[in-house]
Amino acid sequence: MKLDNFTAQANQKLLETFGEAAKTCPPVSCQFPPAHIKAHVSIPWAMTAAKTFKKPPLELAKLAAEAFKSIGMVSSVSVAPPGYVNVEFSEDAVFETLGNAAFRLDNAPGEKILLEFVSANPTGPLHLASGRAAALGNGLVRIFRALGYDTSAEYYINDTGAQAKLLGVSLKARYEGKEPPEDGYQGDYLRDMAKELPPEASGWNSEQFSAFAIEKLLETHKRDMAGCRVSFNRWFRESELHQSGAVMQTLEELKRRGKTYEKDGAVWFGSTAEESADDDKDRVLVRADGRPTYFLTDLAYHRDKLSRAQRLINILGADHHGYVPRMKAGMSALGMPPENLEFIVHQMVLLNKGGVAVKMSKRAGEFVSLREILDDIGVDACRFFFSLRAPNTHLNLDIDLAKKRSQENPVYYVQYVHARICSIFKTAEENGLKYGEEFAHHRIWADMAPQERALVCKLLWIDETLKLCARDLTVHHLANYLLELAGVFHQFYDNCRVVDKGSQQISMGRLFLCRATQSVVKSGLDLLGVSAPEQM
Repeated sequence: MKLDNFTAQANQKLLETFGEAAKTCPPVSCQFPPAHIKAHVSIPWAMTAAKTFKKPPLELAKLAAEAFKSIGMVSSVSVAPPGYVNVEFSEDAVFETLGNAAFRLDNAPGEKILLEFVSANPTGPLHLASGRAAALGNGLVRIFRALGYDTSAEYYINDTGAQAKLLGVSLKARYEGKEPPEDGYQGDYLRDMAKELPPEASGWNSEQFSAFAIEKLLETHKRDMAGCRVSFNRWFRESELHQSGAVMQTLEELKRRGKTYEKDGAVWFGSTAEESADDDKDRVLVRADGRPTYFLTDLAYHRDKLSRAQRLINILGADHHGYVPRMKAGMSALGMPPENLEFIVHQMVLLNKGGVAVKMSKRAGEFVSLREILDDIGVDACRFFFSLRAPNTHLNLDIDLAKKRSQENPVYYVQYVHARICSIFKTAEENGLKYGEEFAHHRIWADMAPQERALVCKLLWIDETLKLCARDLTVHHLANYLLELAGVFHQFYDNCRVVDKGSQQISMGRLFLCRATQSVVKSGLDLLGVSAPEQM
């Protein structure tokens, strides 16, 4: 049983009961019931439908409750003011759900999703914001795939253009024992890289220094992503677009559609000079010296992506808000549906170390690299902490908290549930209790303690949580669900003795709940790229 199966049947029952008018109301949605309600879901539909039917919500709730009683998976239904319908599912339906941790949607769309994330310019080591993008992007890829979506991950490499040239100039200066230009890259990583240059570098030009630096930095990016348990289907180089002719082909297509004009020797995006008179230099497609801008190259890249997938999702850093409308306008001008291009703009990571806020500036070299954080607190803490907040909020990473080996640390708190359950099953085996699911479900409802019931309710919501992540394009729903589930499990463990040699039936029922919790925690952590240790 999945909650979406129930809601589909519930909506059908409402249609049969209230007629076509039910279609004009919001469909059934399930809410997690408050602790004092003996139910698995609470449904507020009657309160949203009251205006349509011009009836009191409580009256509509009673009619809906009667309709829901005939749904096979429903055990009991009750009504509560001001108009909630509280539903309890049958033992068989719950047992089937808790015993199956497969999340695949029955109706997952067939469209292919291409998710691009991190895509940091290879002009320096990856920093914390890249780590947040990696955790978000890879988490979404894992969740989409678990739900049955055909999803690919991609990293776009800006290996040409002004920044790449400036990187080469900066490295050349370091090699020659000089300071980089004022607007160049000042970081010590270039000092170290200069020591690795081969003897023939003495005769190199800036472009050769640039190519060397990009490849070296790209190697570190790949190592850091692997260290974060992040993989990509493709590392796409900007230079591929230039070599294939895709950039100029995109320009010609814009010209053919009447979406360009010339001014001051440059080619601009827009249908006429009058319409685009207020455009700034960001709207230039080709500079007066013939060099294409990043805007034109990015349009070519997105044309390429749309030839390979129907739905594009891009994860961008906090300073890219202006990029979104520009790219959507460009896609529309090329005759491609802008609604197929979605953006997630994540906010900055604020690092606290030893009680002091750490400031970061990539070009000045004053920053904490992602590799330093991975080495300091470990990949599990990095992935979980990066996943705790919605992308549009700032994230505070407390290094001291992330390193604690106690339940104050959120990732430790969740992982400890998995380790504790492993220990419980070991204890059960030592006490001669051989767990078997065929016996467990006969105990699942009999005289359940409130803590058992709360655990069952929470476990039923994992599928809805993943759907919420996919809908909102964020993984923080899952991270916080796991924290809440851990809290509910610890309450269950503290109040309900699991291994009881005096009652095999009770033990088996509680071991079943432990096994279901273990499965959900392990699967949930895996979707976040976090390990589930068997002992801690």
